[in-house]
Amino acid sequence: MSEDRPGRDSSDAQLDPALLDPTRLRIVATLLPAGEVEFRFVRDRVGLTDSSLSKQVKALSQIEMVIARRERTGPARRVWLRLTSSGRSRLQAHARALSSIAEDPSYDASSGEQGDD
Repeated sequence: MSEDRPGRDSSDAQLDPALLDPTRLRIVATLLPAGEVEFRFVRDRVGLTDSSLSKQVKALSQIEMVIARRERTGPARRVWLRLTSSGRSRLQAHARALSSIAEDPSYDASSGEQGDD
């Protein structure tokens, strides 16, 4: 990154490494418009197995983007997921950075560099 491309540094700084994974991005995007969402809903919406979603939720919980709350209802146990305020802010910043890249006519997607317009 060179100093003759000041816009590039600010956009890249907002891309969240945790959300570069499409599965994690779909999970947090599913949680964004909701308060709390049942685990099964997210699993079905994103198209993952229970174990795959559990693994992703654990990773997102460790970086404090998602909170999982367990609730016992009779013999069954339900898990509710919600985005943390930090997770919400990080997703919104990531989306703004992606939008900025998509709207930049000088951005060369094949190289990941901005042109010299």
